[in-house]
Amino acid sequence: MAKKQFKAESKRLLDLMINSIYTNKEIFLREIISNASDAIDKLCYMSLTDDSIGMNRSDFRIDIIPDKTARTLTIRDNGIGMTMAEAEQNLGVIAKSGSFAFRNEMTAGQTVEENEDSDRNGAEDLSIIGQFGVGFYSAFMVSDEVTVISRKYGEAEGVRWNSKGADGYTVAPCERETVGTDVIMHIKPDTDEEIFGTYLEVWKIKALVRKYSDYVRWPIRMDVEHQERFESEEKNDDGSPRYEYKMVTENETINSMVPIWQRSKSEVTDDDCIAWYKEKNRDRKDPCALVRVNAEGAVSYRAMLFVPGEQNENVFTGDNKGGITLYSNGVMIMEKCDKLVHEYFGFVKGVVDSPDLSLNISRELLQHDRQLRIIGQNLEKRIKGELEKLMRDDRPKYEAFYKNFGIDLKAGVCDEYGRYKDFLRDLLIFWTSEDKQITLKEYVANMPESQKAIYYASSDSLKHALALPQCEEVRRRGYELLYLTHPVDEAVLQSLMEQDGKRFLNVVTDDLGFETEEEKKAAEERDIENRELLDFVKENAVEGISRVKLSNRLASRPCAMTTEGNITLEMERYFRYGPSEQYRDLRATRVLELNPEHPAFAALREAYENDREKAGKLAKILSVLAGISAGDELENAAEFTDLVAELF
Repeated sequence: MAKKQFKAESKRLLDLMINSIYTNKEIFLREIISNASDAIDKLCYMSLTDDSIGMNRSDFRIDIIPDKTARTLTIRDNGIGMTMAEAEQNLGVIAKSGSFAFRNEMTAGQTVEENEDSDRNGAEDLSIIGQFGVGFYSAFMVSDEVTVISRKYGEAEGVRWNSKGADGYTVAPCERETVGTDVIMHIKPDTDEEIFGTYLEVWKIKALVRKYSDYVRWPIRMDVEHQERFESEEKNDDGSPRYEYKMVTENETINSMVPIWQRSKSEVTDDDCIAWYKEKNRDRKDPCALVRVNAEGAVSYRAMLFVPGEQNENVFTGDNKGGITLYSNGVMIMEKCDKLVHEYFGFVKGVVDSPDLSLNISRELLQHDRQLRIIGQNLEKRIKGELEKLMRDDRPKYEAFYKNFGIDLKAGVCDEYGRYKDFLRDLLIFWTSEDKQITLKEYVANMPESQKAIYYASSDSLKHALALPQCEEVRRRGYELLYLTHPVDEAVLQSLMEQDGKRFLNVVTDDLGFETEEEKKAAEERDIENRELLDFVKENAVEGISRVKLSNRLASRPCAMTTEGNITLEMERYFRYGPSEQYRDLRATRVLELNPEHPAFAALREAYENDREKAGKLAKILSVLAGISAGDELENAAEFTDLVAELF
């Protein structure tokens, strides 16, 4: 039997297949099983219109047969099979796909209407996975010889194809009792780098099937050995039954076949889905939101997505991130597909299964992402809608979600120069008191007619923000404030810019518009009158204060620390302790504000006129107190304590 040569381009592609295209050797089993599933799909489809085939859906199966002695792994199907001509055409020419041609032939002229929540019809039988004709050659990553024995439905004679790789192949007629195909892989010898023999172990095969092919629609069966207890003929000394154990081999179905997300809502309840999620993710807490989608149209897909109830860190891997697993016809393509939704929804877990994805030849990546963009856009709208519903119907539950994942939404608002801000703004909530959080839309709806802007105060904690002296005047006027407690919150408001035409004003740094022009002019004149005293305070205050001024907005507090320019105190602290070293030296321009109506200022003035040494100490104490109120750390507590004690 003469050996035939692959075409030159096929030899080069085969070398790429073995060494470059696939990044993970274990996916060879997924590819061979997928081809077997394709073959059964074809014969099953034909049986719908050809009664002479004499097979029902329940008759089809895929068998996996490991043989450690012969060091072979066989994948057997009872699908449509191949003639000798088809074996030469499909196996002798790499990237020639019989499945692709079959699908084009059978779907010519067919259209599918878009139906968001309907169940799939019989057209799913045409969803052929292997469209590129190269998956078969992934077997050579783990095999040094591959033999294919096949018999086409309607043919009396079979065909035997054999190859040891790029040096060529042989093809000849042979006998085969039944219709179908055997792919027999002779597994490579073990090396120091890789133990190929593990692919003959039952536990390894089961693990790979469950990972990649668990939801192939046909049963995948294999002989599995397990221990069985039986009652012995002998009795124990006390007459009780004696039990013995023996190893029993049974042919079992090792895949689930129909995934839970492919079943209709009438078959599977939301509680069933939640139970599946908790088992799959080892999560003891119910998810706070569930999204189920069944879409048919330009891109058909099913999705089952979950918003976790908490940040559930895996104690073994340290992985607490979400991730959507991507399937095509029940075959796992990507374990965590980062192209489906943006990072602001990166906490979402679940699955998306579509037969319409344009996969590349290794099936590990997408050929292009137009379909993914369509799916992703629809999913993000559904996720947002579900979160908005949660906010309306169960506010405490939404607030618990926001505590866990609000930072993801905030980062999304700031990402790409605010590109997604309008999509996400209605999901944001902010503190307005110790026990109340509201949306920006709710804040604006609550504003009195006299209020012209949205006021906020930023600090490292809610308690600290509530105590900022600059908040007193705003509250005295009957206006609510937003209290920002995370370093990114100010950047969020800067990205949003406004809400329903109302701009955001920082009570610490911005002109709130409360003073009239006459009042501003009078304040400037007062500063000029007290310039000598204010300059003295600056000289004796802590380092870093650029200016000292008198203030009208400190109702009961003696002093406050504010800033000028674009960098606030919170931004300074964020940059100082943030991940980037580039901005760690950035500092806010500090301004010390003094309350001229407070007794502390009167004491300062009296000391300035009568005891300059004491006045210097008071100036330093006031600047330290202002810094503490603003959230600055007290660098030398002992020195400050001694300074205060000296005044007694």
